[in-house]
Amino acid sequence: MKAAVYYTNGEPDVVRYEDVAPPVFGSHDVLIAVAAISVEGGDLHTRRLVAPEQPPVVPGCAAAGVVRAVGAAVTRISPGCHVAAFNHSGSHAELWSVPEHYVYACPEDLDLTVAATVPVAFGTADDALFEFGHLQPSQTVLIRGATGGVGIAAVQLAKAAGAQVIATASTSERAQALRSLGADHIVGYTTRDIVDTVLGRTERRGVDLLVDMAGGSQLNELTAAVRYRGTIASVGVNGRPTAIEFYPLVARGLTVVGVSFGEEMHSRRVKEMIERHLSSAARRGLTLPIEHVYALADAAQAHRHAERGHGFGRIVMHP
Repeated sequence: MKAAVYYTNGEPDVVRYEDVAPPVFGSHDVLIAVAAISVEGGDLHTRRLVAPEQPPVVPGCAAAGVVRAVGAAVTRISPGCHVAAFNHSGSHAELWSVPEHYVYACPEDLDLTVAATVPVAFGTADDALFEFGHLQPSQTVLIRGATGGVGIAAVQLAKAAGAQVIATASTSERAQALRSLGADHIVGYTTRDIVDTVLGRTERRGVDLLVDMAGGSQLNELTAAVRYRGTIASVGVNGRPTAIEFYPLVARGLTVVGVSFGEEMHSRRVKEMIERHLSSAARRGLTLPIEHVYALADAAQAHRHAERGHGFGRIVMHP
């Protein structure tokens, strides 16, 4: 079968398109004929920093497709089903073997290109907002990094939950797109703009929850935009060095939580949540814009675009 692979860490150019052996398929696994691959931030991080134990490595953690076969111990998924899936590697290929507990059933009328983008983006956003952030209706959330996949998902989920949504955007076009998805207020990227806007919109009180996808040194200053006893949910932070001074957290009773969604994607709670979002996407209740679609043969270019293009939404590949 054809797959995108890499032999050593590095820039996107280390990714090659080659013939490889089909994936190993066990009794608890689901074999998926891949229709669409979502390029996730974790794919880029792994390619750069996680040394391959047995090269070549087929990267990729998210895709959707049609089930080709199932192992003898699989009980919930059948051949022919449309599914989205997660695993720590292997999605950048024509065939993908995934443990059943990482496979999510899709409505058959859901475009598989859209389905591929749902589990990581909407699942991470849901956990950041509700499981870890404890966001309640009528509360206010600040979403920093709102034009990426998780941020776009968070805007929609927070608005649907009845929260007031403040989101960051770098251009007027992106601001308008975020408003169309449910953002109540848009603010620029500079720390001063964010803090001043938030305090102005909240009668100097601050937001109840900050969901942060950007990290970096600014995060320390942005604690001023969070109310007393508010929460900061840190997601991903793009590999940037991030530090928050301890004293301001203690003085204002702030809670900081890290969101590492991949650790729970096998759980029943998450499976039910992701399948609910897939059903909503089929009804067009949720959406994730696709910035660009590449052929799998152009995986190196897709990775480069995802790293440097600062796109609105997700980059997707088709085998």
